[in-house]
Amino acid sequence: MDFHQVLTTLATAEDAARMARTLVEARAAACVQVVGPIHSTYWWEGAVQTEEEYLCLAKTDAEALDRLMDLIREHHPYDVPEITATLIVAGSPAYLAWIAAEVRPPS
Repeated sequence: MDFHQVLTTLATAEDAARMARTLVEARAAACVQVVGPIHSTYWWEGAVQTEEEYLCLAKTDAEALDRLMDLIREHHPYDVPEITATLIVAGSPAYLAWIAAEVRPPS
């Protein structure tokens, strides 16, 4: 089974905590870590912007990946949210088994 780390950024700690809880309660992510504040610099609407943001790192498996990404899109306040998934190429077998056990559709 494949596992992924999905990241997104949000403007406030409260928004990031709410997103983390939403993803975990839906069992789309086994764990979401919130890191921040971070400073992001990017092009938006023809100008360079710099903003403080909070980074969410969600751990999931291949079966729940699309559901997790859909939930982020559904609950994200940005017009164009950053949502990227990176394949976890190696990890502790016990940790990966834990992800697999915790990421299940709600019954």
